[in-house]
Amino acid sequence: MSSAASTSALSPLYPNVKLVPRPNTERGGANHGWLKTFHTFSFAGYWDPRYDSFGNLRVINEDRVEPSEGFGTHGHREMEIFSYVVSGELEHKDSMGNLEILKRGDVQLTSAGTGIRHSEYNRNNKSVVHFLQIWAEPHTRNLRPKYFTRHFTDEEKTDKLVTVVAPVGSEGVKEEREGSGPAPVQSNVTLKSTILTPGKTVEHVFPAPASGETQRKSYVHVIQTSGYNTGAAKGNRIRVNGGLELSEGDGSFAWGAVGDKLQIENIGTTPAEVLVFDIE
Repeated sequence: MSSAASTSALSPLYPNVKLVPRPNTERGGANHGWLKTFHTFSFAGYWDPRYDSFGNLRVINEDRVEPSEGFGTHGHREMEIFSYVVSGELEHKDSMGNLEILKRGDVQLTSAGTGIRHSEYNRNNKSVVHFLQIWAEPHTRNLRPKYFTRHFTDEEKTDKLVTVVAPVGSEGVKEEREGSGPAPVQSNVTLKSTILTPGKTVEHVFPAPASGETQRKSYVHVIQTSGYNTGAAKGNRIRVNGGLELSEGDGSFAWGAVGDKLQIENIGTTPAEVLVFDIE
């Protein structure tokens, strides 16, 4: 993914920030009946060489699983895998002995390391579970597998950009299975979340880039909270840096130097749930 395709016209408030939109209609995905899924990056049967990954960020899948359906037991290794639950209930069971029902506000992170096997099911026989499955490539290989969960209330995230996943060693990050603060990830990826009410604004400030780089990467995603939609994005609406407008299912790649900002404003009439990734 190259920043050359973006123009400063999309970011008038911070013209040095480069934005490249990723519209909902251009995401990969499929309707399998039991699973309705969108893929921001190449995944399963969807492959686009332009969208293979973004730095260490490898997967953003927005999934809806029907009642009493799910992903059977399967394996992972050398990947950081986290689930962000939007609605419904998601059962996670793995080879480390973990068994948990995740609900709205829960963030579950598996550091697969040398290898784990797990399953993810919607055991509820009435309601669909809607969640985002996110993968990041680890910065260190051959680690012992670990499991973490965190919970963030709607109140905590309302009109604030809250860090829900952050690299091990970052401020406020504790390597405890459960607890407060962001879930610890063995990758140079940070995930922030907000529930932004109409007229309100939050800001993400670009940290310093990696050694030898001149810019830091970021990705903004508007969660499709109003319902499954494969067409042009609609529903909740935000404006980024005074220019680019995004609706549910839309996203945008971003590049900025240290101190540059992503200003996210809700220009709609209902609260918008937005994820912001910071990628070294």
